[in-house]
Amino acid sequence: MADPATYRPKPGEIPTSPGVYRFRDEHGRVIYVGKANNLRQRLANYFQDVAHLHERTQRMVTTAASVEWTVVGTEVEALALEFTWIQQYDPRFNVKYRDDKSYPYLAVTLGEEVPRAQVMRGAKRKGTRYFGPYGHAWAIRETLDLLLRVFPIRTCSAGVYKRAGQSGRPCLLGYIDKCSAPCVGRISVEDHRALVLDFCDFMAGDTAKFERRLTKRMQEAAADMEYEQAARLRDDIEALRRATEKNAMVLGDATDADVFAMVGDELEAAVQVFHVRGGRVRGQRGWVVEKVEDISDGELVEHLLQQVYGAAEEATGLEAQDAVPREVLVPVLPPDLEQVGAWLTGLRGARVDVRVPQRGDKKELAATVRKNAEHALMLHRTRRAGDLTTRSQALREIQEALDLESAPLRIECYDISHTQGTYQSASMVVFEDGLARKSEYRSFSIRGSDGDGARDDTEAMHEVITRRFRRYLTDRLKANDVEMAAGEVAADAPEEKARFAYPPSLVVVDGGPPQVAAAKKAMDELGITDVALCGLAKRLEEVWLPGEDYPVILQRSSEGLYLLQRVRDEAHRFAIAQHRRRRSKGMTASVLDDVPGLGPARKKVLLTHFGSVKRLKAASVEEIASVRGMGDKTAEAVVAALKG
Repeated sequence: MADPATYRPKPGEIPTSPGVYRFRDEHGRVIYVGKANNLRQRLANYFQDVAHLHERTQRMVTTAASVEWTVVGTEVEALALEFTWIQQYDPRFNVKYRDDKSYPYLAVTLGEEVPRAQVMRGAKRKGTRYFGPYGHAWAIRETLDLLLRVFPIRTCSAGVYKRAGQSGRPCLLGYIDKCSAPCVGRISVEDHRALVLDFCDFMAGDTAKFERRLTKRMQEAAADMEYEQAARLRDDIEALRRATEKNAMVLGDATDADVFAMVGDELEAAVQVFHVRGGRVRGQRGWVVEKVEDISDGELVEHLLQQVYGAAEEATGLEAQDAVPREVLVPVLPPDLEQVGAWLTGLRGARVDVRVPQRGDKKELAATVRKNAEHALMLHRTRRAGDLTTRSQALREIQEALDLESAPLRIECYDISHTQGTYQSASMVVFEDGLARKSEYRSFSIRGSDGDGARDDTEAMHEVITRRFRRYLTDRLKANDVEMAAGEVAADAPEEKARFAYPPSLVVVDGGPPQVAAAKKAMDELGITDVALCGLAKRLEEVWLPGEDYPVILQRSSEGLYLLQRVRDEAHRFAIAQHRRRRSKGMTASVLDDVPGLGPARKKVLLTHFGSVKRLKAASVEEIASVRGMGDKTAEAVVAALKG
């Protein structure tokens, strides 16, 4: 543990301006990001007597090895920069809101030439408009199925759309009038986009306009004695009403608001939000947060608003208005209310009112949201009651069994996969605090000493460990070149994300003594002496240490063994996936390798156009020659190679 006094800047060096600060650990990794209206006053709080600090703050300042700051013009700029850096560095000591489940959205891909409506989860993409989130994917599909009667827009995948265009026949939805079939020219691309925009307007809450329009058309059809058309329009109106009724009217028609509620204790909290648009609840979402820093409820709310609305910075027009409503109703006001309000107003392009509801329907709705938060926290605790305990127990058991100085908070595991020595691939998976950290996973293509793969698994393991830790040493040197002493840094200073700059506490290799010896040899050659190493053999689940004649035996019911097995199995799964991907790519490409005049770029164009080697084999010379960049001679050579 570091003494904060060793890296404390002199008081006169720190400006009194607003800004954002970063604490880094000994490896240069950002572990905490914060903002302050007065940098000197705020940073002084961290360098008082450690005994007077909150326990979690103590852990942060003793883990850190340096601090740096960036001066900005206003508190609003500090708020925006803090969010950007938290997203960029993912600091371990900052509050992290985790979705309590994976929420589906109804997404409309307006960025495509022919937009498509579909169910989407995960990170939002630029050029796509989102509605929701919904509690269940089936709720989206049910609503979408009703609305396709009135708004027959495209819902098919790119492959289905392309095949329909090539064959001249629409899919089933086109035949039953739930798609206007732009793929076969029944509707122009421009008219289809207009239909999609009407659909988006309806989903955004402008429902009365379309109901009035259909009612007028139904009355005109009835007056002209076109009773079948009138009946169809009547059914369309009923479909619109059913889709609208699925969202309960809770507030006035013109109300656009996000209603937040929070319930928790000193260790964790559950947050729920109801998205109200046009007076109706259009979506619901929840998060659970572990309080890894000493923080008040108001500061939690501020960080929550940063996370929820931070992505709206890239949105424009209606997308930004959907993302940031006119009213944000919160359980507790953030400490920098004026700055938060100004930031949200800048994102929306119009005034945003952040307040605590005091009376009436909005207060009643906030109470309902709070009940949902209470239920979510209870459910989280029920599911996770033993999880934190068992993870801590597992790490402690591994520490004791392997005689480590501290618990292995970062574990890396390596595995090799191949088919009879070909397409050799290796995986590196990372577990931090007992949980998989998939963003840190890496894969390796084995080269071997002769460039044609390794002779066996031990040589492959030696190569992978060598490459990983050689990169670590290189990245560490780069990090050391960055100014580590206290001081001011530019807000937009370029900083390359070092992919291997952080060493693990423990390296686990899949295998027994041979694999462990190969990994140990690689680490010794590079001078890596501060990283623990072990191997987990599959047959008897024995843990092998370097240079030991006998394995370490963990009890079958041990949480430590269970964690090592999970890490090893995840490395095995990831290695096989990478190997299969590489093998598939290699086998596909090898069919066309010997075609004269067909280089990598044209080969890629061919496979992209036809989708697979099977379809390429079925293509004629004329069809291949029609592909961009192909001529008659090349097309004939391709057909000859595929049929030969």
